[in-house]
Amino acid sequence: MGNVYFFTGYPGFLAQELVKELIHSNDHIHHIYMLILPTEKQRAQRHVRELIKIKNIDISLIEGDITKDDLGIEARTLELLKQTVTHVFHLAAIYDLSVSKPVAEKVNVQGTKNVTDWCKSLENLQRYTYFSTAYVSGKREGKIYEVELEMNQDFKNHYEKTKYDAEVYVRRNLSHIPTTIIRPGIVRGHSVTGETIKFDGPYFFLRMFDQVHRSPWIPYLGPGKAEGNFVPVDYVIRATIYLSHLPDGMGKTYHLTDPAPFRMFEVYEMLLKEYLGRMPKGQIPISLAEKSMAFPQIRRFLSVQREAMSYFTFMSSYDCRQANKDLANSGISCPSFDRTLNTMVDYYRNHKLDQDKRVEVS
Repeated sequence: MGNVYFFTGYPGFLAQELVKELIHSNDHIHHIYMLILPTEKQRAQRHVRELIKIKNIDISLIEGDITKDDLGIEARTLELLKQTVTHVFHLAAIYDLSVSKPVAEKVNVQGTKNVTDWCKSLENLQRYTYFSTAYVSGKREGKIYEVELEMNQDFKNHYEKTKYDAEVYVRRNLSHIPTTIIRPGIVRGHSVTGETIKFDGPYFFLRMFDQVHRSPWIPYLGPGKAEGNFVPVDYVIRATIYLSHLPDGMGKTYHLTDPAPFRMFEVYEMLLKEYLGRMPKGQIPISLAEKSMAFPQIRRFLSVQREAMSYFTFMSSYDCRQANKDLANSGISCPSFDRTLNTMVDYYRNHKLDQDKRVEVS
């Protein structure tokens, strides 16, 4: 019998892409189970119909909720999963930088505790892959290593803090569960096609440029010397699948980050030049830009979250040597931002009015 996969977070962006790539690249799939919220059932069903066109394999949607005991799954299905699941991919989380503390703690922390504890009941589990984030480093600066986590750091927002708390719990169960932890940088669209289902992260720049394109000058936002660690989704997905099946990947944490990132001011320049054919002029102090974001009208006008401003200032550098070493024989590497931004910008230009790709800024 082939592998039996269980996913949380479907039909979210990363979960969609992960399942799609898994079907393309893996011939040892017996069954795929996907935990979905009841409110996501119709959307998930549409995506599953498209997946079956790629390869006719068994895919089952299971209604549940990671914040509930036993993930909200009925007893008969729980018993089936207990006996058959070999690989768990836990992606369900609140990724919004402006998320409130109670919501983030309920989903990111308690939800991850529930999934992790449930994994202990699986009789044939070969690997538990937990999606964390590079930004569990919080406000730490300097070189951040994959083996580090609990370093008495503070955090920029509730998203970072709750993802940190969740990873702490996962790591404290490494001796009981065969685990691989994935820490991506800020995920953007496909490096070749530019395709994405959400316009956040670096797309905030493009959305802002749309609002101010008539201005005679578009300034830099502060000096922008912090690293802009934006990684294409296809790199994150291919690397995750490979590392999650690699025997040496068990018990390890991987930074799926750009090994040679550009500074934020360089990313800003490249996107403005590619999108509007212009270069920035002058500079607005980042403190002033952040203060202006306190006003909802300005946030909505510029389509930029206030919490995103702090990523312009923290001088963190994410070491990814462990990931690069274990990916060395896979042919998988992170493509350079400057060589792939044209597809990213083209896709945004052609799809920016798609309602399901817009990001609300309140």
